[in-house]
Amino acid sequence: METEDAIFVVVINHEEQYSIWPAHRSIPQGWRAVGNPGSKPECLKYIDEHWTDLRPRSLREHLAASTRH
Repeated sequence: METEDAIFVVVINHEEQYSIWPAHRSIPQGWRAVGNPGSKPECLKYIDEHWTDLRPRSLREHLAASTRH
């Protein structure tokens, strides 16, 4: 159960997709922590500021490669 004082970490996967994860739990395989631990609103603000392109990295790279040809 989540409390108001719960601390989270922002995590990112290989596709550069972001999420938040409870700081007291082990980060799932395939994800890594970025930024600093904080409250849920702080972590969501970090994601809003850093995740500006919601497309997965593989799609962005594919589209970029197809426009170069």
